Order: sequence, then structure tokens, then C-alpha cells
Amino acid sequence: MSENEIGKRVLDAAYKVHTALGPGLLETVYEVILAHEIAENGLALGRQKPIPIHYGGKIFLEGFRADLLVEDKVIVELKSCETLLPVHGKQLLTRLRLSERKLGFLINFAAVHLRHGIKRVVNGLPDDEEASREGRQGREGGEEIEL
Repeated sequence: MSENEIGKRVLDAAYKVHTALGPGLLETVYEVILAHEIAENGLALGRQKPIPIHYGGKIFLEGFRADLLVEDKVIVELKSCETLLPVHGKQLLTRLRLSERKLGFLINFAAVHLRHGIKRVVNGLPDDEEASREGRQGREGGEEIEL
């Protein structure tokens, strides 16, 4: 399954969770329930997954933790804050680059309309698939950051 196909399924699950729960809960609540929803859709995932970083010929096992790592390909970082800051997108882009992954999503569940709380972050992902448009735009919203 491609990163874009995984991304579409992650966004579908996020919309389902946000529609059911709405904004205003703690980030950890959304993380647990979104992880459940993604797993129910048959995707493998890890929560608070340690991602090693290679630096200076060494491997540091606790480089960072991904809120969700789906199918070992897509990093999903969750927020429940008033507004996403530019640094949040930069952090995710750096994590994608250091982990050699191509696609990540920054999802802010505090947004009244979830489409305004989604950023699709790419690190060298080809843009030649039909699923790319769907994964990038989700349900007619979000913003893309690309390296």
C-alpha cells in the first residue's frame, strides 16, 4: 500500500473521530481513539513509537517518538491546541527526513472544522498518483508543506 493510500485512510479515520467527539479533548484521548479507528481499518500502527536517529556513524534509539506510525511508512503527529504553529510543521518535516520517510500528517483536533487543522507534510514523495490528490487534500482542506 502506498503512502498516499495510507494517508487517505488515516484522514478518513481522523474525520470520523473528530465528527464523533468534536474539539476540546486532550491530545492523548484523540491519539488512543484514532489509533483504535486506524487499527479497525486493518492498518498496522505503533503508538508513541520510538524512531532511531543515525548520527555520526551511531544509532540513537530514542531519537524521537512518533505519536502514530502507520504501516511503518506514515508519521502522524497529533495536537489539540488553539492553533498550529510553523514550528510544528518544521518538526514533522525534520522527523520525516531523519527517519527517511516520505509522508506525515499534523492533525489538530482542536480545530472547529478538522479540515482547517490538517497539514500534509511530504519529504520527496512523488506526486503522480490519483491517491496523492485525495491524500493531500483530504476532505477539501488542509495545507501542504513540502521539502
